[in-house]
Amino acid sequence: MVELRPGARFQSTVCATEVIVVKGTGSAELTCGGAPMAAAGSAERAGEPSADASEGTLLGKRYGDDGETVEVLCTKAGEGSLALGGAPLAVKVTKPLPASD
Repeated sequence: MVELRPGARFQSTVCATEVIVVKGTGSAELTCGGAPMAAAGSAERAGEPSADASEGTLLGKRYGDDGETVEVLCTKAGEGSLALGGAPLAVKVTKPLPASD
């Protein structure tokens, strides 16, 4: 379990993925590649992402849960996929700007 708060940085323990929390507070189980994430700079890489959690993360993309209570920004891409409490985090789709005709 990690303590989520805006600005908190986390890194994967099984791939190169790093994220920063944009939205969300409280204690949560944030995972990448099927393994718990750790505070940035506090853990060494050990192992590989599990087969069912290896879709990868994309640099600069925001990931969120279905209820839009948590949002993280990927600051370093990796092979593992993100999840919160066992539920996968999906890439957030950007809203188009209105036309200025």
